[in-house]
Amino acid sequence: MKNKIALAVAAMSVAATSAVQAATPLDLSGVTGAFTASDVVTPVIAIAGTLATVYVAIKAAKIVLGMLRGR
Repeated sequence: MKNKIALAVAAMSVAATSAVQAATPLDLSGVTGAFTASDVVTPVIAIAGTLATVYVAIKAAKIVLGMLRGR
């Protein structure tokens, strides 16, 4: 019986909290205003370019070695 009462109280508190959160919109301007998209995109593109360069160099080395070995 105590478990059912505790469960009911927990459900009511979650419902009340959800209702309050739904009534007040979440303000994320402090987080989203701290950085711009270019702050994130530039390093991601740089890393992607580096990985692409490494991949192309490995692929080219495999092709050249294959030619030298006669495959």
